[in-house]
Amino acid sequence: MLKNIISRAGLKAAMNLIAPDMKRVDETIHRELGSEIRRVAEVADYITSSGGKRMRPALVLLSAGALGCTGDKPVYLGAVIEILHTATLMHDDVVDEADMRRGKPTANARWDNSTAVLVGDFLYTRAFQMMVKTANLRAMAEIAAAANRLAEGEVLQMDNAHDPGVGIERYYQVIERKTACLFECASLIACSVAAASEEQEKALAEYARRLGYAFQIADDYLDYAGDAAVTGKNLGADLEEGKVTLPLIYAMQRAQPEKRSLIEEAVRRGHGDFEAISAIVRETGALDASLERAAQEARAGKQALQSLPASPYRDALETIIDYTVSRRR
Repeated sequence: MLKNIISRAGLKAAMNLIAPDMKRVDETIHRELGSEIRRVAEVADYITSSGGKRMRPALVLLSAGALGCTGDKPVYLGAVIEILHTATLMHDDVVDEADMRRGKPTANARWDNSTAVLVGDFLYTRAFQMMVKTANLRAMAEIAAAANRLAEGEVLQMDNAHDPGVGIERYYQVIERKTACLFECASLIACSVAAASEEQEKALAEYARRLGYAFQIADDYLDYAGDAAVTGKNLGADLEEGKVTLPLIYAMQRAQPEKRSLIEEAVRRGHGDFEAISAIVRETGALDASLERAAQEARAGKQALQSLPASPYRDALETIIDYTVSRRR
């Protein structure tokens, strides 16, 4: 518990460094998502005001700051990537038939699937309209590539669903596309406005990719060990969707045959005795192993940052990746 308290305090200090610019990111998002169509404006305001960590725009701002670049350009790019990310969440919730996110009903649950898909399309296209305004071809290329890779990740995850044979390699193929690539994109678009050297760009890309891995592994850990009232999503949702995440992979590797078969059958069917399977995940040490894997990714990410000049921004990036592993929401 003390570790979490310290981590939250450290995270707050890190985010205070960019607090004024993060406020400007939010203002930009709400301004750019205005629409004359009442339902579009209503849903867009609902989904962008429902909380969230805003990690991707924070990563743009901190990466740019670590390279000595502040001002309007990183703020605007931070708003772009957050709008794109929100669009992907809206579509993911439809595909996953999710009804809760961040402790609130999803757009598809509050309205309907058609509305969520179409307003998600509005967010996607508005993000690209904003990119055109910047006339930053490098940033446009990075965001377009990330959006394409995100779509691949969603399809790959569907292909892997209900397959207990998914191992660590296939798991990483999904989380690289679904999570890490957008973190990496955030750092790379920051580099596009900060005149980064090749060495600095590689360092930030490596850091961001590792941050994405650590973030997703921690998220998957929380699906078995979290508190729904804190995480804002239903525990066991991954299992119901037949998703094989790292805790399940480790549990199947370590469990006795009878208990391994119980997990495999639950994955194939898409549901099972969540309490019994959670107990297997805990007793095999799979949760601890998953957190250690996330910690390994965090250490690799922090190591990558050492080629950047020492600064409060670099310190903040280190704090964020540490907090990612220790978070409980």
